[in-house]
Amino acid sequence: MITYSKAGVNRKIRDKAKKSLKSFELTYKLSKYGKIIKTSFNVLYPIGNNRYQVKTCDGVGTKVLLAEWINKHDTIGQDAVAMVANDCIRCGAEPIAITDVIDIKKSEPKILREIQKGLIIGSKEANCPLIGGETADVSELLNTFYHINCDCVGEVEKKDIIIGERIKPGNIIIGFQSSGIHSNGLTLLRKVLFKRWGGKFNAFDKPKGFKRELIFECLEPTKIYVKPFLEIAKRFEILGAVHITGDAYLKFKKLNKKVGFEFNNFKPQPIFNLIQETGKISSKEMFRTFNMGWGFAIFVKDKDKNKILDLLKRKKQRAEVIGKVIKEKQIIIRYKNRKIIL
Repeated sequence: MITYSKAGVNRKIRDKAKKSLKSFELTYKLSKYGKIIKTSFNVLYPIGNNRYQVKTCDGVGTKVLLAEWINKHDTIGQDAVAMVANDCIRCGAEPIAITDVIDIKKSEPKILREIQKGLIIGSKEANCPLIGGETADVSELLNTFYHINCDCVGEVEKKDIIIGERIKPGNIIIGFQSSGIHSNGLTLLRKVLFKRWGGKFNAFDKPKGFKRELIFECLEPTKIYVKPFLEIAKRFEILGAVHITGDAYLKFKKLNKKVGFEFNNFKPQPIFNLIQETGKISSKEMFRTFNMGWGFAIFVKDKDKNKILDLLKRKKQRAEVIGKVIKEKQIIIRYKNRKIIL
């Protein structure tokens, strides 16, 4: 049975390394316009007139290896934008500017143009301008042909910041459907699925139940949730929000440590079942690594859930109630008639 750790990503070592770093809070006193606000996942700095900004940064990780493998680079940019735009909105902020950084072995105009296509599509989906970036030829630093990161700045009024502290038992969790694998768990996925990294399939194999070749299923770009999320935020109180990325459902532990969360509604796309069955991966490990069909989650009051679901349906964002907040300080997953505690 393979795990994320055996595939090359050891959570315990990574978390220990992060905890060994000195807190960046040592620099918070340098804020020019007042007190910095820390939410469950974001840190916001004041810019005056009760307005705050947040800045998020992230990359697409080893998904680039799949794009490089079949020389298809027109969606990777969308993944990069999605990772930072979806992170930005968790605190209630609206994305206002995006930049990108592309480290590449050698600046190839055709490849850069393809990457740019995805960046532009992603920026449109995030309803946010891409105002600049940097391309650096650093062949001696790279094993892949290129690597891409993005940054996103968002802005929000102080009264609208989502901190997560008002979440309480009985609140409802609504999940936004993912577009598939998104941009997390690719190290495990590659080593389970593709022969190039020791797995079972060739790039253009089409496993039973799939409508397209496996490589294209895995390169499906990450869904961007900015527009539907901000529509809801204008009309309803959102108590908390989680972008279900690295560490998947373990991420909810950071949202509010005073309560627990129980999930009971999963309809994962075929790619997740294929990964689990091929790699003989435990369900617990799957929920610690992959989004399992839900790419984003919001916490709302029970009285608002139906109106919110109706609004999401009108905005053509597939969403369902996927769980609730509980008193027990645990993350409980009910899946395939089993109770899993993360």
